[in-house]
Amino acid sequence: MPQRFGNRSPAGFLFLILSPAMIRTELSLRLPNSPGALAGVCRLLADERVNIVAMMLESNGQLRMIVDNHVHGAATLRDRHHQVTVRDVIVTSVPNTPGALAPALGLVADANINIEYAYSGAPEAGPVALVVFGVEDAARASAAAGI
Repeated sequence: MPQRFGNRSPAGFLFLILSPAMIRTELSLRLPNSPGALAGVCRLLADERVNIVAMMLESNGQLRMIVDNHVHGAATLRDRHHQVTVRDVIVTSVPNTPGALAPALGLVADANINIEYAYSGAPEAGPVALVVFGVEDAARASAAAGI
């Protein structure tokens, strides 16, 4: 069971982050806009027992992924001629309830940190959502925002 960490938003409301923010390594690569491209990457990682924790695929083919073993995942993809870049991102979980993300984003904004991109997901009835924030400097952003 995740630990609960409380914090106050700028407006004074108490909100909960269900697990401390972690700095994780995100893998990024471009896929062709063709049937089976994403399936091929997922199959490749599955065959190497690399679990995809979160992912986002943009319409231009940019694939961003958090995996359980970024070193092995990146090497596997590079071995198959994918050009993989890595980047530190902030990953956290929040309650899967309306408005739960707003106070955390307020802290990030108050720390004058720009979120370049974000992606998240949760089962509809699940208690928590996983959120990934792409920022310029993940370590500084996490410390400055207190997340």
